[in-house]
Amino acid sequence: MSDKNDKQAPGGAAVVISVDAMGGDRGPAAVVAGILHSAEKNPAIRFIVHGDEAELVRLTSRHKELSGRCEVRHAPRVVAMTDKPSQVMRHGEGTSMWSCIDSVRSGEAHAAVSCGNTGALMALSMIRLRKLPGVDRPAIACLWPSRNPGGFNVMLDAGADIRAEPRDLVQFAIMGAAYARDGLGLERPRIGLLNVGIEEHKGRAELKTAHDMMPRVAEAGGFDFVGFVEGNDIPSARVDVIVTDGFTGNVALKTAEGTARLISDFLREAFNATYLSKFAALLALNSLKRLQKRMDPRRVNGGIFLGLNGVVVKSHGGADSTGVSAAIKLAFQLAESRFQERMAARVASAVLAGQDAPSDGATSGKAE
Repeated sequence: MSDKNDKQAPGGAAVVISVDAMGGDRGPAAVVAGILHSAEKNPAIRFIVHGDEAELVRLTSRHKELSGRCEVRHAPRVVAMTDKPSQVMRHGEGTSMWSCIDSVRSGEAHAAVSCGNTGALMALSMIRLRKLPGVDRPAIACLWPSRNPGGFNVMLDAGADIRAEPRDLVQFAIMGAAYARDGLGLERPRIGLLNVGIEEHKGRAELKTAHDMMPRVAEAGGFDFVGFVEGNDIPSARVDVIVTDGFTGNVALKTAEGTARLISDFLREAFNATYLSKFAALLALNSLKRLQKRMDPRRVNGGIFLGLNGVVVKSHGGADSTGVSAAIKLAFQLAESRFQERMAARVASAVLAGQDAPSDGATSGKAE
């Protein structure tokens, strides 16, 4: 599958990305187009592509850039967006998603990328790859445009599970810090716990317990805990990583995506309203292009599943070739940096440091 004449990744071996080509809303053509885009930009990537063999061979054979770099694995079945995760866990063998994850499990691929059903992908990843020692509940981390120098913050959980106990939130902080360290190049990330206010007496009981537990593991986790943050801090320069439960995180993420599209539509309508506004748009064309690029959610497409024995990147279901390519780029960067090994070591160290933390038990409470 490798070619000795191609550029090699650090360590002397190409980075292999396993791609589920069948799960996206736009079909395998969009996924293959994203693979092609990545292949053209980075000669150090190889691909194992899973799905309908006849269709994938037809799509990939059109492009000489993929010759010798793209292996097709036939999978006769597809996980639909409507499939329940529990059903996929029991009967998912033979699907492109199962085959995609198994390539990472067997060591053939360094990372997996899928546009498919999020719940099913997390469920399959958990049963096939297993959780890291010390992790109770994996999380999805996403990049959020921000005012920080690097341009992004990290938020988790973005929807892996709607629940999160205090211990889970602390583990999210440890994993989010590891991701920010490798993904954003931050030596000591600042962690904020999302709440309805910054005052320590506000919020649910589990948030208060997690707040008290954070300083206990901050040193071992390699982060600075800044305390509670609010929704308007998510894109701010006050923090680098925002920790929350999956329900709140997913609502915030989808709201932001919808708002970005709405603002883009409003700008387009405003500049097309009259001849004068069209002329103004022409004068501001370069500035508008920079703004569009900065607001384009496809640039940061790809949520990383943290807490598993393997790198799995979830691409948006409706991603086009640009979005798929962005998800592949993220998977490549994480695999190349040996992110998984570093995070596992950091989690193990932090768990030992926090093992004498008070038991969170069955906490519950109402916002004050």
